[in-house]
Amino acid sequence: MINLGNLSPQKGSTKQRKRVGRGHGSGHGKTAGRGHKGFKARSGSGVKMGFEGGQMPLQRRLPKRGFHNKFGKQFALISLSQLEAFNGTEITVDALVEAGMVKKGSLVKVLANGEISKAVNVKVDKISKSAKELIEKAGGTVVVPEVSAE
Repeated sequence: MINLGNLSPQKGSTKQRKRVGRGHGSGHGKTAGRGHKGFKARSGSGVKMGFEGGQMPLQRRLPKRGFHNKFGKQFALISLSQLEAFNGTEITVDALVEAGMVKKGSLVKVLANGEISKAVNVKVDKISKSAKELIEKAGGTVVVPEVSAE
């Protein structure tokens, strides 16, 4: 009867690992299958990713495109309809993080998508002009930190 205790692999399906550099008797001693001298015989050698045998690599042949502004800031966007569904009247970045609407450490901008009918106090990093007007029209207040011109 076959069970887990007496299972074995089929004959010829497994091989011993090649243990290189373990003496002449192993058949893989001395140069350990690397041959004599040359780039591929050295430690740490081997063809690096993107190497094309001396030909100019693809990533260097293609032209550079676009521009990345290293001073640019990414804002998490919140709409007025999301603020309408938010429980509570004091809306801060920390409260939005706690509610799971934005990730911790992100800058928040409120946009005028949707409607708002309740009076809320909003303290965020940025807000659109029309969103500010709609919040104040509903009886709420908006506090945005002043950015100093350097």
